[in-house]
Amino acid sequence: MLGGQAEHPELWAFLSSLCPGDLLSGTVAAIERFGVFVALDDGPGHPVFPGVGFVSYPELSWRRFEAATDVVRTGQRVSGEFLQFDTWNLEARLSLRATQPDPFQAFADIAAAGQELPGFVTKLTPFGLFVEVADGIEGLVELSGLPPKGIQAGNAVRVVITQIDRERRRLTLSWPNRDGL
Repeated sequence: MLGGQAEHPELWAFLSSLCPGDLLSGTVAAIERFGVFVALDDGPGHPVFPGVGFVSYPELSWRRFEAATDVVRTGQRVSGEFLQFDTWNLEARLSLRATQPDPFQAFADIAAAGQELPGFVTKLTPFGLFVEVADGIEGLVELSGLPPKGIQAGNAVRVVITQIDRERRRLTLSWPNRDGL
């Protein structure tokens, strides 16, 4: 622990004054393998970390990405929604994705089970294929056994929506015919 209220009273007072949902702005100070530090415009600096704000990878974007640098860059100005006061690390936990509309929910508003869609295979796994059916919207075609012959990442396919789970943000897909092509 970095110390409590007695050791860093100004930082503790600032973080304690924040409410979930507050919008905080700052500059990306450092990108680490575990998250992104943000130097906030308001409030005191951090005694150890490069910023008082911290964004975990899942809170960077609604879309899937390979590296944090696909979403933000050091020195970039960002705004995030305050989630919670991390009393252990004396940080403001932030969400950048909370400030943007969820593309999955927008997709779910116009899509329906039974609908056939074109897509592209993005990833093959032992349990299924991930298929992108709209910008940033992927679903899973579960497999029992090997994928259809010749299917690889990047292939264009046709799929049918079998289930849309809004709460878990999951799209389940199936093939419209045996080979999915």
